[in-house]
Amino acid sequence: MTIEEVHQLLQNRRSVYPDQYLDKVIPDQIIRNILENANWAPTHKLTEPWRFKVMKGATLKKFGTFMAEKYRSLNGLESFSVAKYEKLKMNPQKAGALIAICMQRDPRKRVPEWEEVASVAMAVQNMWVTSCAYGIGCYWSTPDLLEYFSEFEPLVEEERCIGLFYMGYANPPSGRVKRKPIEEKVKWL
Repeated sequence: MTIEEVHQLLQNRRSVYPDQYLDKVIPDQIIRNILENANWAPTHKLTEPWRFKVMKGATLKKFGTFMAEKYRSLNGLESFSVAKYEKLKMNPQKAGALIAICMQRDPRKRVPEWEEVASVAMAVQNMWVTSCAYGIGCYWSTPDLLEYFSEFEPLVEEERCIGLFYMGYANPPSGRVKRKPIEEKVKWL
């Protein structure tokens, strides 16, 4: 891969949402390849805190129903939104795959928790860039309901779900993402 290709891949990476996904299955081997690249993220003291729960097929419908019903159970008539309920229920079913992003805290707590979260985020960036290379659109979602994920899929001690990684084949988004110039964000010392 040339440096120009690396620039293109990174600069064209963007969020692609479930409504944009095509009805096309993502092969398990591609998901394995994406997760293998996640496994090569930087990790202080080699804690490797990333954990992933892959959902496909019928599990997507089951998870959507779980999320929607959990939302219903937590919201009274005055705060309940039918639109939000339907979105929580249907978005997982639009995905070719959905991966719960979890963090397993180092039991010896050798590094600060924020470093473990940062390592997981770097693993997700590896997943995102690899997905882009495969022509798969992605979106990292962080709904409030994540705190209840262990009711859907049990987690081990010191493990928590910190996001949902939606994936699906999509037509390439048009236009380029806008960014402020890097010079506005850097001070050379």
